[in-house]
Amino acid sequence: MDEIVKLAIAKWPHVPHCYGWLGLDARGHWRMRDERAQQLGLAGDKVGHAALLAFIARNYGHDERGCWFFQNGPQRVYLNLEATPYIVRTDPVHGWLLHTGEQLGAPHAAYLTDGGELILRSGDVVAQLDDRDVAQALAGLELYGRPAGDDALLAWLEHGVEALTLRMGAQLLTVQRLPREQVASHFGFVRAPAP
Repeated sequence: MDEIVKLAIAKWPHVPHCYGWLGLDARGHWRMRDERAQQLGLAGDKVGHAALLAFIARNYGHDERGCWFFQNGPQRVYLNLEATPYIVRTDPVHGWLLHTGEQLGAPHAAYLTDGGELILRSGDVVAQLDDRDVAQALAGLELYGRPAGDDALLAWLEHGVEALTLRMGAQLLTVQRLPREQVASHFGFVRAPAP
């Protein structure tokens, strides 16, 4: 957290929290959600200002309830999460890169939802893979040491008991099935915080 933010919190400790005005979409874009976007359930406008994006990323965290927020000076701005608290992309130089610009690190767990979303966990970081990188990552899925074809993968998602693994270079992770509607409760975060 930025020092200037810590000072603002100390100076104005009773600023009310803000809900619904900021979101994180499934491609890792911060979204400003004005009253119209909130009323209509829209994603909102993409934040594009580089300095603001960096400020949000540096001051991004969560509370004890599993609600994610951006600490905007003395005000805590709670986020609506379309997917998971982090979104990860593949990068040819840095490997797994989070939407905040940080590296994910070596994942120790992988999950595949019934909707085809790939979720990686590294330490306390839970990150859904940007859908534009899913095809590349799914090419690393294996059943019995061989590439998992589309039909085999669909069968596994429906009722398979075989060990599905994800090969990432020399690393091989067992993939666990996780129903999409259980993602937030499984990892202990809140998608749409409320007061």
